[in-house]
Amino acid sequence: MTQSVLVTGGAGYVGSHACKALAGAGYLPVVYDNLSRGHRQAVCWGPLVEGDLHDVPRLAAALRTHNIAAVMHFAALAYVGESMADPETYYRNNVGGTLALLTAMREAEVGTIVFSSTCAVYGVPDRLPIAEATAKGPLNPYGETKLAIERVLHWYNLCYGLRFAALRYFNAAGADPEGEIGENHEPETHLIPRVLRAALGTGEAVEVYGTDYATPDGTAIRDYIHVTDLADAHVRALGYLAGGGESGALNLGTGQGCSVRQVIAAVERIADRPVPFRETARRAGDPPELVADPALARTRFGWQPRHSDLDTIIATALAWERRADHAQP
Repeated sequence: MTQSVLVTGGAGYVGSHACKALAGAGYLPVVYDNLSRGHRQAVCWGPLVEGDLHDVPRLAAALRTHNIAAVMHFAALAYVGESMADPETYYRNNVGGTLALLTAMREAEVGTIVFSSTCAVYGVPDRLPIAEATAKGPLNPYGETKLAIERVLHWYNLCYGLRFAALRYFNAAGADPEGEIGENHEPETHLIPRVLRAALGTGEAVEVYGTDYATPDGTAIRDYIHVTDLADAHVRALGYLAGGGESGALNLGTGQGCSVRQVIAAVERIADRPVPFRETARRAGDPPELVADPALARTRFGWQPRHSDLDTIIATALAWERRADHAQP
């Protein structure tokens, strides 16, 4: 019998790719989304239940009606700058919404969750690469809310027996290699789509924040992970928990970093177009380098990124950006 998985935020970027991966692995993804930032056309592999994350009765009904075996939780606000301007909304939505979801799960007796966390829980790391035990020090309310949710899951595990995996993404990037779904944020804050849009003439010149970091070329370095590899990790985490695996938090990254200048140069080479950019001052709180130690995910559930070299990330994202219809409502 096909198992059904409730995917909150499944109409969004990573959530929709996870739905495709779930369907490919034989699950039925049931998307729960209010479509405030997700896209109806991204729901392609199972039913859509429109609803708010704070609506416990609707959530519990969806869990029961669709005979849900586990939850993947992506629904969250995720803009760092927005969280600094309005932390109350971020705590209310991210933490409050997760508590409502967990209440509904307990009512419906669903005891497994895979949670979309972030490397923002670490802040400026004291060592590289970043392992799961690295000190936590979020620099913004967005990262703080994700860390708070991780602590909630820890205590629900100890006190209620909830099984969980909190997956700390580094920099999600790229698009479905088959071109069915991709990145579609408004506003778009991620570097790679902004660089691509600058090259294609559909976006503004890229601002390079800081050129005086203690890195080989002076620009900040990040660990880019293909969204398809992230989706695969979620499915593997689900199977790991179902098989009795240990609950906890795990990094999802490649262990290799790319600088802003390297990203720009790769886009110019692959798109065969110049990228207009301007250099500006560092942004407050931007660490010079964030690179994951992904060994724990590899050890626990055999996860290995297969699409996350920079050229593949950019090529898939470029194909998506060149689609005429991807930005349609």
